[in-house]
Amino acid sequence: MKKTIVTTALLVSCFMICLAAVADLSGKWAGKVDVQGTQYPLLYDFKVDGEKLTGTALTPDGNVDITNGKIKGADFSFNVATSGMDIAHTGKLYADSVTIDLDIDGSKLHSVLKRPVDKK
Repeated sequence: MKKTIVTTALLVSCFMICLAAVADLSGKWAGKVDVQGTQYPLLYDFKVDGEKLTGTALTPDGNVDITNGKIKGADFSFNVATSGMDIAHTGKLYADSVTIDLDIDGSKLHSVLKRPVDKK
């Protein structure tokens, strides 16, 4: 009986931790990606609703909607359409950062995103 209670408590704790991680992805994240020696800014504003990921990404075309967004635990994926391309993104949420991989015409680019600091 004790073993069942302990196991159930551990499973509930793990589930709550996963939910907390998902909730933490919501909001603004910023970073840079290096393309052949030139750094480009990345800025995302994520919104999480269950396993659905939406929001916007800042692109050379301005803010565009994130499409096909999915999140499961700490792993997520979405697409951003800009400059005539549909760029696939995959990422993973950590306690204080997000790693993100962009697939641009078969070329993989990697970046680490952090929450931007408000300058008041």
